[in-house]
Amino acid sequence: MAGRRAVKKQSLPEMIASDLRQRILSGELAEGEAIRQELLAKEYDVSRMPVREALKRLSAEGLVQWENNRGGTVIKHSLREIGEIFDLRILIEVDLFRRAIPNMTQADFDACEKLLSEMEGSYEADDVSQWGQSNHEYHMALYAAADRRMSKEFLERISLHSDRYVRIHLSVMKQRQPAKEDHRKLLELAAKGDVEGGAVLLQKHIERTKTELLEMIAKQRRLAGE
Repeated sequence: MAGRRAVKKQSLPEMIASDLRQRILSGELAEGEAIRQELLAKEYDVSRMPVREALKRLSAEGLVQWENNRGGTVIKHSLREIGEIFDLRILIEVDLFRRAIPNMTQADFDACEKLLSEMEGSYEADDVSQWGQSNHEYHMALYAAADRRMSKEFLERISLHSDRYVRIHLSVMKQRQPAKEDHRKLLELAAKGDVEGGAVLLQKHIERTKTELLEMIAKQRRLAGE
């Protein structure tokens, strides 16, 4: 008989935090929106304690500004902070990609190809949520062979902040073809072992997203009188 299989179990606070995290990343809970413990407790049909613990976790991740025993608000970044998020992505991701390309194996290319196909399918289905998740997983797969644990941990945290803006960008972006082509080309350059070409394209790819996103959010905030 096979041995027992370990199954990861989530605690109640973890499950609530996970759901709230996705609601923030999807935009269902907007920037600056108030989050009240008592309302969330009713919504999830739990006591306030697991909600409080969930909010503390999201506060530690920088997604929620938590106020003791009250609740909090969804973090709203300034335009300068949003720009900084993407600048940090460039610094870390370009370095990881440079280190990964010489070490990538066929297994790495196959994993990237699978995720790329899923992402392209989500383009066609106009599934922003799935695209956002696949986009993150694809970028992380491109860098996996760098074998830089601490860099990837930092990137995971930064990606939590950038992901909701990337999804906002995608949801209103009329022309998605350049991003789609960039993702395909990044894998092609990696397969050729073109470190410099891959690094240059990746930087341009993130910078274009940053520029378009900042222009869009600045316009939205002006129209809202913010």
